[in-house]
Amino acid sequence: MLVGERRELLLARLAADGKVLAKDVAAELGVSEDSIRRDLRDLAAAGLCQRVYGGALPVSPAVADYASRTAIAVGGKDRVAAAAAALVRPGSTVILDGGTTTLAVTKALPHDLEATVVTHSPTVAAALLDHHGIEVFLLGGRLFRHSAVTCGAAAAGAAQSISADVFLLGVTGVHPEAGLTTGDADEAAMKRTLARRAADTYVLASAEKLGAASRFTVLPFADVAGIITDADDQNVQELAARGVPVLRA
Repeated sequence: MLVGERRELLLARLAADGKVLAKDVAAELGVSEDSIRRDLRDLAAAGLCQRVYGGALPVSPAVADYASRTAIAVGGKDRVAAAAAALVRPGSTVILDGGTTTLAVTKALPHDLEATVVTHSPTVAAALLDHHGIEVFLLGGRLFRHSAVTCGAAAAGAAQSISADVFLLGVTGVHPEAGLTTGDADEAAMKRTLARRAADTYVLASAEKLGAASRFTVLPFADVAGIITDADDQNVQELAARGVPVLRA
């Protein structure tokens, strides 16, 4: 089998099974594990998979640029956003992460809601301008353009004065084995900082993020109160079997 054919097979297996184990594919094809790992390394460099120990997982579509992500899974994000907005109680303080799903949450919040929103996303803050009962606190810092959020020492320092009831967390990947992941180390660190400032953290995970993985771990499942998703697949079943609370959107 030619190298190109082998890599096409790896991508097909990844799409069909949701993962590739280098050892199994090498035995099946009668080639060395090093050859399969090299194939996966090149595919990952091209943005076609996410390498993990022993093989690879599907790459998340949420790693695309912000403008492109606004057109991905719009209906699913709206369903997740509606379920998440129901967790925001009158008089409460909520931290809203950045991203297109949390932007959808702002649209799902009742216009007469009285609450406090803390966010490190200028886009999310601007979307709340016409919610006159919501007091908005915008955390400053270095702007990470991919997700339109602030990160770094200044943003993390500003977050230390916050105490919130709920944090609505956005991630790019939710996988039963790889966990909750995102594509940037600084952004992952900021998400952890925000999670430590809230009593409960809920993950916003529209279906396209289930079974996908990115490079950097955000939080262990044990640190979140639940995962809000519109997915209904094997990944959801595996998460539930591991004791992870799943809220259906």
